[in-house]
Amino acid sequence: MARDLDLELFRRSVPAEVKLVLLGLLCVVLLVVDAHSRMLNPVRQTLSMLMYPVQRVVMIPRDVVTLVHDYTNAARMLQQESDDLRRQRIELAQVITNAAQLTTENAQLRRLLGVVEQRPAYPTVVVEVLYEPASAYRRRLVFNKGTRDGIAPGMPVIDEGGVVGQVIRVTPFTAEAAMLTDEQLAIPVQLLRNGLRLIAFGSTVPGKLEVRYFSSDADIREGDVLVTSGVGGGFPAGLSVATVQTVERDAASGFARALAQPTAFPGRYRHFLVLKVPSAAGQATSDSQEPVSETR
Repeated sequence: MARDLDLELFRRSVPAEVKLVLLGLLCVVLLVVDAHSRMLNPVRQTLSMLMYPVQRVVMIPRDVVTLVHDYTNAARMLQQESDDLRRQRIELAQVITNAAQLTTENAQLRRLLGVVEQRPAYPTVVVEVLYEPASAYRRRLVFNKGTRDGIAPGMPVIDEGGVVGQVIRVTPFTAEAAMLTDEQLAIPVQLLRNGLRLIAFGSTVPGKLEVRYFSSDADIREGDVLVTSGVGGGFPAGLSVATVQTVERDAASGFARALAQPTAFPGRYRHFLVLKVPSAAGQATSDSQEPVSETR
C-alpha cells in the first residue's frame, strides 16, 4: 500500500504551466481560424443550440425582474398620466369658471355704467363686497371702500335692479351697508302705478320687504311696483325697490300689510354703486344705535 502511494506521489506528469501555455496557444489558433474562415461555424451553431436552454434558464431571473420593473413603470406612468389629466381638467374647470365669472362681472359693470349714465345727478362710487357678516337677524354687506373715497353713512347702495340698501357705518377703507331686508332699515316708497306713498321695512320673512301702516282700503294690489319716493332726501326719487307679492287686509283693525320682493340682487353680484347723496340726506349714527331712514 505504501509503495503504491509513493508511486503516485513521485509520478511525473505535464506541468500545469505547460498545460496553460498549450491551451493558450490553442485558443489563439482557434481565434485566428475563426476570424479567417468558416470552418468552426457548425461547431459554433451546435454549441449555441446546446447552450440555449441553459441561457434561457439563467436569464429567467433577469426576465422576471425586467417584467416586474416594466409593469411597475407602466402602472406608475398610467397613474401619473391620470393625475395630470385630472389636474388639467380641474385647472380647465377653474379657468372656465373664472372666465364665466369675469364675463358676468363685466356685464354687471356695464349695466351699472348704464345706471350711472341714466342718473348723472349724483356722483357714484363702484364698490366690491369684501364679506357678508354672518348673522341670523341682520343682513349686512361690507364693501372695500370708505371715507377715503367719499362714502358716508346714509348713502344709498344700488345695482341695476334697484336699491340694495343703505350705508350705516364707515371707516377710512371699508363701509358697512344694511340691505333692504334688514329688519332695522326702513325706506320711504310709493306705488309707481298711482303714486301712493308708503314705508317699506325689512321683514322677518327672509328675502322680503314688508309694507306697514296703511289703511285697508288703500289702492295697492299684487304686482304693483314700489319705487323710492324721495321723501326725506335719503334716497333719490324713482329708484326701483320691490314688487308687491301679497296684500293682507284686516277690516277689523282698518289696516293692511303687504309683502314685496326686492328687485335688486344683493346675493348675486359682488359690485354695487354707492350714490353720493348729500350728507344732509342721511345723518351718521353711532355704533350703539341702528340707523334707519328719517321717515321711520
